[in-house]
Amino acid sequence: MTAQTDVIVVGAGLAGLVATYELTRAGRSVLVLEQENADNLGGQAHWSLGGIFLVNSPEQRRLGVRDSAELALRDWMGSAAFGDSASDRWPRRWAEAYVSFAAGEKREYLRGLGMRFMPFVGWAERGDGTAGGHGNSVPRFHFGWGTGPEIVRVFAERVRRAEREGLVRFEYRRRVDELLVDRGAVHGVRGSVLEPSAEPRGVASSRRVVGEFEHHAQAVVVASGGIGGDQELVRRNWPRRLGRAPEHMLTGVPAHVDGRMLEIGERAGASVINRDRMWHYTEGVGNWDPVWPDHGIRILPGPSSLWLDACGNRLPPPYFPGFDTMGTLRHLLATGHDHSWFLLDRSILEKEFALSGSEQNPDLTDKSPRKLLSRVRGGAPGPVEAFRRRGVDFLVRDTLRDLVTAMNELTGRRLLDYQRVRDEVLARDAGVGGMAGKDMQLTAIRAARGFVSDRLIRVTPPHRLLDPRHGPLVAVRLRVLTRKTLGGMETNLDSQVLRPDGGVVDGLYAAGEVAGFGGGGVHGHNALEGTFLGGCVFSGRNAGRALARDLG
Repeated sequence: MTAQTDVIVVGAGLAGLVATYELTRAGRSVLVLEQENADNLGGQAHWSLGGIFLVNSPEQRRLGVRDSAELALRDWMGSAAFGDSASDRWPRRWAEAYVSFAAGEKREYLRGLGMRFMPFVGWAERGDGTAGGHGNSVPRFHFGWGTGPEIVRVFAERVRRAEREGLVRFEYRRRVDELLVDRGAVHGVRGSVLEPSAEPRGVASSRRVVGEFEHHAQAVVVASGGIGGDQELVRRNWPRRLGRAPEHMLTGVPAHVDGRMLEIGERAGASVINRDRMWHYTEGVGNWDPVWPDHGIRILPGPSSLWLDACGNRLPPPYFPGFDTMGTLRHLLATGHDHSWFLLDRSILEKEFALSGSEQNPDLTDKSPRKLLSRVRGGAPGPVEAFRRRGVDFLVRDTLRDLVTAMNELTGRRLLDYQRVRDEVLARDAGVGGMAGKDMQLTAIRAARGFVSDRLIRVTPPHRLLDPRHGPLVAVRLRVLTRKTLGGMETNLDSQVLRPDGGVVDGLYAAGEVAGFGGGGVHGHNALEGTFLGGCVFSGRNAGRALARDLG
């Protein structure tokens, strides 16, 4: 079957919805093709915490945070560590443009669509401890009121309205297998019709083919996501600079995040760059109520947990919880083991532990002030308490000796020596009690409590882990959690896909994670967090506006 429309959008995730919204604002007709069912509208963004990277926002200023576009760009470039190669040319330009967007119209663009932000700001990726290196110099992680589902809603509602007006048509269970090319220009897609699926959002669906389709348009926007749902593909592209890929990993995104369109784009002439740049977390725990295969959840830790490697050695500075994701990953893989441990107590668990994802933060997702107040009143949030009780990776014991015994039993290997772990805990506890001291983690904790948001809801006062008033003790086994693709199709600032020779693939655009969130790698080698949803918005917006302007 063939059909004609102005633009075909491949993927109904956030980037695809943003591009579609911008196109329909200009009166363009759009066909959206999605390999999953309608329940998966919004893609990965639905599952997210809804963090948005903003610079010099009113929320920051009210909290006394002094930020600027210049400081944010310096942080971004220090984290990205771009080189002089051609593969960093467009990523660097996208980085400059994105920081300008985050410091300028990004907040009002989203607010104009109905998004609202929480009054507190989080301090993610606090950095590697160097002034010019990786990390956020100030808090920039803004919490969307309603988390991921809300940022999906504000675009999906407008796209649905355009659908009722006849400008948008959705076709679900359509897997694109080929981009149609004529004389170097993309003019359509061909693919397979998958059998109908009634699986809930995120659950792996059937790949049984029941038909074929073909559609034509003036242009195609690929917004199909990255590779994080395919562990084999993650391992194949694993960066050598991080060491060997873990033998055992958890998966942080649904199985349909399979990276297929990267190879399909290459066959149509696209340049795919920076394949070995990716963003995976070291604080993954198995989901006791999984949705997709090997489903893991990331702990969003405050800075106070004692981080031990698999053999009980404390991680060195600056590898504290929440500071330097890639540096910590590199360090842990060098130990030769696939897991590490948080060692903490009840007080730290109750105040500092949060879990990533919309479903793990019902107070924010449901936009419930009453539920939100429970974070200030104390006690572990409901989802954290559920993991403490049911999660296989969580252990609770009254004594350190019993805890170490349970940790060894969980892994089935006697890697931990009680005396070594005890020495690490006692050395850490010896630094508690005064403002002076040489323990850099305790210094970081005290500094964090100087920021009002951290002091009120995020960071406990420094105390001894072996103080029974803060017990019982808790250990959490951590594993690597796959998540984001930082490389992808190379694009210019209009989201046009480029060829390996630098020319444009006429008729082909890419947005979101499949484009490395812009340019084929806007984040470089590291991310500052809160930048992924915003990258989908910015690249999808650029694609939609450029097409709306340039189509005949």
